[in-house]
Amino acid sequence: MQVYQKRITVSKGDLDDLNHVNNVRYLQWVQDVASEHWQQNVTETILDQYFWVVVSHHIEYKSAAVLDDNIRIDTYVIRSEGVTSTRIVEMYHDTTNKLLVKAETIWCLMNKSSSRPARITPEIAELFN
Repeated sequence: MQVYQKRITVSKGDLDDLNHVNNVRYLQWVQDVASEHWQQNVTETILDQYFWVVVSHHIEYKSAAVLDDNIRIDTYVIRSEGVTSTRIVEMYHDTTNKLLVKAETIWCLMNKSSSRPARITPEIAELFN
């Protein structure tokens, strides 16, 4: 299992009225890091043929992050079967290593020419092993 990591620093624009990171921002980071991981590994040939859409997100908010916190985001794929792939995203306070957020997202692979679900090929599944 390949883990992709990213680090971010919480900015004022990430905060809600309670001066914690806004839940919607966490969701955006979940989607952004998944896209970055895909873009890092995928070939142009695969990009020309396929894209992903979200089927579902399940997010657990464990602890709040605040302004200037440094966050480490880890993501990895735990399962690719049929037309869907399950991806985990975990966000940690970079100094304390405390888990802030854990998300499990089910993504569906789509064929660009038909806009219909496509079976995940062994080549695509191997991108994340």
